[in-house]
Amino acid sequence: MKLSTTLWATALTLAGLGLHFSASAQEATIRKNLADRLPQMGKIDEINKTPVAGLFELRVNGTDIFYTDAEGNYLVQGSLIDTKLRRNLTEERVEKLTAIDYNALPLKDAFTIVRGSGKRHLAVFEDPNCGYCKRFERDLAGIKDVTVHMFLYPILSPDSAKKSEAIWCAKDKGKAWQDWMVRDVQPASATASCDTAAISRNVDFGKRFKITGTPTLVFADGSRVPGAINAQQIEKMLSEAKN
Repeated sequence: MKLSTTLWATALTLAGLGLHFSASAQEATIRKNLADRLPQMGKIDEINKTPVAGLFELRVNGTDIFYTDAEGNYLVQGSLIDTKLRRNLTEERVEKLTAIDYNALPLKDAFTIVRGSGKRHLAVFEDPNCGYCKRFERDLAGIKDVTVHMFLYPILSPDSAKKSEAIWCAKDKGKAWQDWMVRDVQPASATASCDTAAISRNVDFGKRFKITGTPTLVFADGSRVPGAINAQQIEKMLSEAKN
């Protein structure tokens, strides 16, 4: 009985190794074929099985998702939908990959606006030339008891960078920001001696976490909202987020 048990355990181990080698060989085939046929695709970061038999997920450039067959003969770009559960599996995967840990935000590269007790927290990435951001700022101005960490994120035009630098270099950054976004008062030009490296770091951070539009909101629980939302929606999400 002891020998049989040992043999059975050995057989299971060998079977497991065989499956591992098979999966590794399959992954190697996918990588080789796609590298040969689509060199512009770049390095594949990760290959995973999907719930669909014979379909594999490819992760490229950190957070870009593609799908392929077991030999890399076909490449699919788009959303994988679970129709039974009505879930967009691709969207869920990208959200997980691009999730931002609120506690890990580089707050030294933001300026802070505190309203009331400031007990609730919100981080916002905005371009000073973004019309949706201006509308959002008018709604945000009515929210009480919140600390807003404002990340200047100039991605729309060269003028966006100039305005961001002027606001960052202002004696009172929060006032200069509000003056421009809510009251259309132009900020004074930045002085040559002002260090504006924080703005470049914000852009690099945003690229890394796929922040492609403004405003982008990040709440204290890590929830992320791309685009402007109204005051009622802001209140709801602040209430739901754990600070």
